Amino acid sequence: MKEVALTGSWRVEAPADLEGTILLPGTLDTNDLGHEDTGPSVGDGGGKSGPIAWRLTRRHTFEGTVTLSRPIRLPPRPDRRVFFEVERARRLTVRVNEQTAGSYHPQTLNTPHIFELTDLLTGDDLLEVDSDNSYQGMPHDAIVDSSTATDHTQTNWNGLLGAIRLRVEEDTFLDRVLVYPHGDTLAVCVQIDSLHGFHGRLRLSSDALTEPLEETIDLEPGRRTLTWSNLALQDRAGRWDEYQGRLHVLSVELLAEKGPQVLSRSRVNYGIRDFGTDGDGRLVLNGRAFFLRGEANCAEFPQTGFPPMDVGAWIRILDAYRAYGVNTVRFHSHCPPEAAFIAADRLGMMMQPELSHWDCHHAFQDDAGYGYYRTELEQTLLFLANHPSFVMLTLGNELSADRTGHERMASLIEDAHRIDGTRLYADSSNPHYGKLGSDECNDVYTAEAYKEHDLRCCYANMRGSTNTVHPGTAHSFEESMRAFRRSRKVPVYGFEVGQYEVLPDFREIEEFTGVTRPDNYLMIRDRVRDSRLDQDTWLAWIAATGELSLICYREEVESVLRTPAMSGLSLLGLQDFPGQGTALVGMMDAHLLPKRFPFARPERFRAFFTDRLPLAIMDRYAYTSQEKLSGRVRVANYGRIPLRGDLHLRLSGAGIQLERVMADVTCPVGELTDLGRFDLPLDQVQGNQRCLLSLEIDGVTNEYPIWVYTERNQSTSHDFYEARHFDEEARRVLDHGGTVYLSPDSTSQALPRSVQAHFSTDFWSVGTFKDQSGTMGQFIQANHPLFADFPTEEHTDWQWWPMASQRAIILPERYQSIITEMDSYAYLRPMTQLLECRCGNGRLLLSSLGLQNLTRYPEARALRQSIYDYLGSGRFQPRQYIDPGVIAGLVA
Repeated sequence: MKEVALTGSWRVEAPADLEGTILLPGTLDTNDLGHEDTGPSVGDGGGKSGPIAWRLTRRHTFEGTVTLSRPIRLPPRPDRRVFFEVERARRLTVRVNEQTAGSYHPQTLNTPHIFELTDLLTGDDLLEVDSDNSYQGMPHDAIVDSSTATDHTQTNWNGLLGAIRLRVEEDTFLDRVLVYPHGDTLAVCVQIDSLHGFHGRLRLSSDALTEPLEETIDLEPGRRTLTWSNLALQDRAGRWDEYQGRLHVLSVELLAEKGPQVLSRSRVNYGIRDFGTDGDGRLVLNGRAFFLRGEANCAEFPQTGFPPMDVGAWIRILDAYRAYGVNTVRFHSHCPPEAAFIAADRLGMMMQPELSHWDCHHAFQDDAGYGYYRTELEQTLLFLANHPSFVMLTLGNELSADRTGHERMASLIEDAHRIDGTRLYADSSNPHYGKLGSDECNDVYTAEAYKEHDLRCCYANMRGSTNTVHPGTAHSFEESMRAFRRSRKVPVYGFEVGQYEVLPDFREIEEFTGVTRPDNYLMIRDRVRDSRLDQDTWLAWIAATGELSLICYREEVESVLRTPAMSGLSLLGLQDFPGQGTALVGMMDAHLLPKRFPFARPERFRAFFTDRLPLAIMDRYAYTSQEKLSGRVRVANYGRIPLRGDLHLRLSGAGIQLERVMADVTCPVGELTDLGRFDLPLDQVQGNQRCLLSLEIDGVTNEYPIWVYTERNQSTSHDFYEARHFDEEARRVLDHGGTVYLSPDSTSQALPRSVQAHFSTDFWSVGTFKDQSGTMGQFIQANHPLFADFPTEEHTDWQWWPMASQRAIILPERYQSIITEMDSYAYLRPMTQLLECRCGNGRLLLSSLGLQNLTRYPEARALRQSIYDYLGSGRFQPRQYIDPGVIAGLVA
């Protein structure tokens, strides 16, 4: 085989305003060719012209067909065949001297484009390539809404990427070598293309086989496939596994009938691994139940507008994911280049590509679209066959269809099993948003819900346990899984879990030096400046939203770890998504760099996003010192070896150190082991404290914050007036220089200028889910004297849940608040939950927390007592002044 690179300068033509030269590999965008990107654009579903607020802006954009051309000089030979290859492209038409070349393999967006030029070459030829990113004759709408092409992610680029070359072969050559390990044997399929027929020998050898194989073969002209189904593997052959990229090499040679001459040779890497399910409906790798810790890659590559094509870049990307604990990457409605799978093979990362398909309404119902995706499925499976990292595939993202569409889905899954039975398949990721459950054809089920049963903790409009159930560490999805298991027994893992947004760091703007412009970030930055938020305050808010996001992500992960019937979860996401309303949900920015705050350190996320973790199962986080801290200990072990030894459970705090030991326990691999109950009396805890509950076994640790409060009788006689309304008495007290604690009920009637706040930050983005209130959690003046006896940090934590879930007052302008309710960058409303001021001639503390209605919670009682102590002390000396008329407009 000989290769001739066709990289470098090409001529670009049609339409006229794009004529010139282009450097390939590359795109129109990387060559500064195209039109102004003003929106609406492909996949946006509408919008207004002008600056684009809902996604990054392309510096250049173009949709349609361009002709790329260059001269080639390769003298033809009768015993040679010549192929033109492009590693990644859109829809191509290839001509040589105006004669159209045929596709050697069917074209798809997921796989290389190969055309045979053998009979078209004269030795001095013009090669023309029509590149079409409007997808004529293809399922345009489904493609351009997918991560394969939408401008919300990698962009709908037009160009030629990766290897661009002529490949010269003998008249008989090895087209494909496909390796399928299973158990202790190897299946090998060898596809041979012979122009005139072939009689000779085939030799097959590998370092993992017990012995090489050599056979005489006699082939008719054309493409032929030879298969060996049960080649024995050596007992000592290393296995490919999670984070262990052990690879082997298979060599296939075509030899002359006699003598040593090698006519065609192929060497392919492969890994020996079994990926499937056990009898209990869990995912297993090499016979071991493991915990799928996934991340959704949505093809966000803002520098280039397309995925990298080299292995080194993908090693850096996958290493970034792995640093946060990821072991599986789902490619949302796209399939990355082969370089990604080569990198994953080496690193021991598992990969779940998808077809270039996002149709939420009528998937596969159109005949032409169904035909294209059947081709894309088959070609993807053949192309990725030798990569052990490729473990699962779904037919697209959030697909919905009628009966015909679902029948076709089942047919496609049947095709997939026929082509390659060593992977698992499903008809969609999150089909019908989980509302209809799982089709019978699915090997796995990944969704946000199973019918009416949740499979994650948060949804749009703040539905889900994070924001609706008083927190503890006992929540799980066992009830959902019991409902699922009544009809199906396939592995289940959560879909797009998390989506807790973090406020944007405008220092990231300087990173956008490539083909996209962060106009949406710039617009947000300008609005923040206009709203009179200074940089230091904004940075503190980013840190607070990030810490809260991290807390919520941990609860999502541990809820699944507490559900032994679930196989894991796939996040959305660790990386910011700069489209769909600017959904900045990540621990990493859009360039896959950890954000510049402590909350984003990979080791903090990896501490709970892991395969082995001791878990304390408790009803709540907050207690009084008159209670016992009670619960159960369970240990999730999805590593490779059992955990053995003493489990140490410790409660530590100021002047307190309690310990319980569960002696000489064993936690088997692939199980959630229940080690029994624990009870720790809290009467030794002095004062109000944030304590730490830690668990450790065999070097594996976990810890939880525990808040303990000392109960005091709250006096009904105060030196201040406590009011539910801004009534005449409140005004009179203020007129006479007194103190008013204004604590209306936390309702829309009592607080007419307010919004419903929530414990978590907002979901994904307000730009996408406009019905949510958009609140982003509390920013707390933790060093304020009001909190002298109420331990808190600047960000919302679990002890704030009853209060954080109340309403927030929208102020007419920004005032200093003891507790600020942060707002989405979509609104940036000045909001408060607790503020102090001079008012009239007196002093006022205004609360929207409704603490008088939360007395069933010890944390709320403790905060109320802290407020009483503060108001009765000499420290209550507010500086800012707010007119009584303003207060009257806020409280009924």
